[in-house]
Amino acid sequence: MSSHSVDDGVSHERFGLRAGERAIDPPPPTDAGLVFIGRIRTPWATRSACPKRGSLDGPVCTLEIDPRWEAALTGIEAHAKLQVLYWMHEARRDLVLQNPGHAGTLVGTFALRSPVRPNPIASSVVVLEAREGVKLRVRGLDCLDGTPLVDLKPAPGEG
Repeated sequence: MSSHSVDDGVSHERFGLRAGERAIDPPPPTDAGLVFIGRIRTPWATRSACPKRGSLDGPVCTLEIDPRWEAALTGIEAHAKLQVLYWMHEARRDLVLQNPGHAGTLVGTFALRSPVRPNPIASSVVVLEAREGVKLRVRGLDCLDGTPLVDLKPAPGEG
């Protein structure tokens, strides 16, 4: 694997790195057999518009479940909160050192909640507002409109 780094404080558009950040050429992905079960509909079309953390009193978003999985939703209404797992499809996957604005120093990818990860899986606990067939209305998400949905389950403590 080769790596790219920036130590001179200059923006390097070629690699899209901030000062001190380091990127690698990651190994090719292997098939883990991941199946998306639907898509997430949110009001955010761009990463800059998307909140960094979802709020349980935030806007209502919709989990659109593929109709083949409708039977798997049986009983979901019994849970006030759900844990939603989703794939951050527009996130970089090659940074090992990041320069987040809030930290004031370089931090390893695994020490951050950044969407930039080798496997960009995100998890949010949301409030279930309503179920309408294969659509779940929820609050508490922080992802782009059209984000692939990996899985959902009752939130910890919900059974």
